[in-house]
Amino acid sequence: MEPISIRELKRQASEAPFDAILRVQLDQAAGKETRQGKTYIQLVFADGVDDLTIRVWSDHIMFTKAQELQAPQFLELSGQWVDKGQYGLEPLAWDFRLLTEEEREVLLRGPQDLQEKQTADYAYIATTVAAMQDPRLRLLSQRFLDRFTEHFLRTAAARTYHHARRGGLVEHVAQMMRSAEALLGVYEDLNADLVLAGVLFHDCGKLWENSYQKLGFTMPHREVGELLGHIPLGIELINKLWRELLDDDEIAADWESLSPKTEDVRLHLLHLIASHHGTHEFGSPTLPKTPEAVLLHFVDNIDAKLEMFKEGYEKSPLLGKNVFERRRPIYHSLVRPLPKVEVEADPSSEEALAETILPTLETETEVGSAENHGSAGDDEEASANVGEPAS
Repeated sequence: MEPISIRELKRQASEAPFDAILRVQLDQAAGKETRQGKTYIQLVFADGVDDLTIRVWSDHIMFTKAQELQAPQFLELSGQWVDKGQYGLEPLAWDFRLLTEEEREVLLRGPQDLQEKQTADYAYIATTVAAMQDPRLRLLSQRFLDRFTEHFLRTAAARTYHHARRGGLVEHVAQMMRSAEALLGVYEDLNADLVLAGVLFHDCGKLWENSYQKLGFTMPHREVGELLGHIPLGIELINKLWRELLDDDEIAADWESLSPKTEDVRLHLLHLIASHHGTHEFGSPTLPKTPEAVLLHFVDNIDAKLEMFKEGYEKSPLLGKNVFERRRPIYHSLVRPLPKVEVEADPSSEEALAETILPTLETETEVGSAENHGSAGDDEEASANVGEPAS
């Protein structure tokens, strides 16, 4: 039997017991007691995408063996699972073993579909950075990626609300870049390089606030993250990398003649980081005061909100037909979205359309050729008038 993820286990679970194997890390193991004095062990497991809490009661056959478990062990759990509704998901007959080193490394990379997605997302980010026209923003972004790739790949975009998983920040940044590029195609007067650099760096301080341990699915609370927060940390990181680049005399000389001025580029990038939460209420030390800052704020908000909806449909219980229980920080219940229309292609219609369009195109081509056919004198007159303003 092949192992499945915790999320897949939750999807399949029902009142009828079924067999499943999980490979997980033990995040917490604590002895507890109910108000009535009944003893149990609470075990919290994680696999990089989701977590699972089970309780092993003192009268269960596994109680003594479960007392031997210590976080952060990597384990394979095998047994029968059942969903008991309000009492949650729990195993019936079950056992565990320690994972081998090779199995642990595979687990830390996450489920196959998530691995593939994050690999593609990181490649998209790197390609986008390499295509930046402003050499200052391109070099700054490349230095960040070169130095912090491994750290970046194990950082979450948030602790609980959205993309709260190992590598979630890479997913969030890549999707924001896609959204930003689509909008930059509409608002062509905006500084595209500045916006895309702002997307890359807007949450870079979370590398010290929401990063997972190298060998685990635990996101520890760090003093520096608690005392400063990711916005000041991000500003400090940008300034540090910027100073390093300017310490290179050759780079500094190359940047001296560029327009807009290098100091202005740095200042505007810092503004995007400082204002991306949109309001003082949500932690921004300043408000978005440029078009690029406004675009960054809303792209960030859109991607976070849509991810919350996606996870809400997967995790929130149904309240009624197509209505799901509210998922924080969204203030209301969720309604299942309307599916896209399903239209089957009709080959006969396509053939009829082709028969209608092709003769028309051929006719227009013939007419255009006839209209453009003139005497040599006409051609000379037209050539003479090229570039003259219309009256």
